[in-house]
Amino acid sequence: MTTPSKPTTPAKPVNHKPLRKSAARLNAVQALYQMDVAATPLAEILAQFESHWIGQEIEGDEIAAADVTLFRDIVGGVVREQRVIDPILDAALVRGWPLKRIETVLRAVLRAGAYELTARPDIPARVVVAEYVNVAAAFLDREETGMVNAVLDGIAREQRPGDFAG
Repeated sequence: MTTPSKPTTPAKPVNHKPLRKSAARLNAVQALYQMDVAATPLAEILAQFESHWIGQEIEGDEIAAADVTLFRDIVGGVVREQRVIDPILDAALVRGWPLKRIETVLRAVLRAGAYELTARPDIPARVVVAEYVNVAAAFLDREETGMVNAVLDGIAREQRPGDFAG
C-alpha cells in the first residue's frame, strides 16, 4: 500500500534580479579591466562580453546571466564619464597614490563604483558600495577590498549625503 503524497504547493518565484545586477557589475569590472589592459574599444568589448561571456558556460563553470542593460550602462558610463570620475577618485585616494598608479583591477572596480555613485541616484549608495566590495573580494586581497570600501564609502557620503541621513 502506498501512502498518498502530500500535495505540493507551487514554489514562489525566486527573484533573480539582484543576482543579475551583481553579475552585471562583475562583468562590467572585467570588461573595464580588459579595455584598460588590451585597449579594446567600447563597442568591441560590449559585443564580446554579450556574445561570449555573459550567461555562458566557460570551462565547465556556468557564468551567471547578467542584467545586460546595467552592464552596458556601467561600462559605457565609465568610458563616457571618466573625466569626471577620475578626479573624484584621485581626491578620495591617499596622497601620493593617484588613480593612474593603482593596480588595473582595483582601478576598474573603483571607476565602476564611482560611476554608479555619481550617475545612478536610483541605486542606493549603500548597495553600490556593498556590491563593489563583493566584486573586489572576487579579485583582490583583503587589504585592497578594504580600500575599495573606504574609498567608495567616502565618495558616497560626499556625493549622496542624503542616503546616510537619519
